[in-house]
Amino acid sequence: MINLLKLCVGADSVEDLLDWQRSQRPHWPEGRALHVTRMWPKREAEVLDGGSLYWVIKGVILCRQRILDLQEVNLGDGIPRCALVLDHEVIRTEPAPRRPFQGWRYLDPKDSPRDLAPGRAKDDPLPPRLAQALAEIGLR
Repeated sequence: MINLLKLCVGADSVEDLLDWQRSQRPHWPEGRALHVTRMWPKREAEVLDGGSLYWVIKGVILCRQRILDLQEVNLGDGIPRCALVLDHEVIRTEPAPRRPFQGWRYLDPKDSPRDLAPGRAKDDPLPPRLAQALAEIGLR
């Protein structure tokens, strides 16, 4: 099993991601979240064997969504793309800082941040800068 890591461009918080996905749900087949990316994972079988998409928001991994399927899509320009079909549930994780990058990256499960305990999932999130600073010094 392998995870994917992706910048959540345009979102300042997990709530922004949730709001955007709620607004797009009527446009997605079966109401499932889709994220379209240009490249197809070469490690498809490992991604589909329980992998998740970990979202980097403002330089910090803050949440993940299980990847349910990969589907080819064409946006009308003749270029085939990969749609990551995501579970509707967004699972908050312990904050983990990440430097900017383009596209997506593989994320080994041993390097993936842990899910927040169920009792902490509803906590008010820390400001992104504070979460990043705490994660950098090992106080997630």
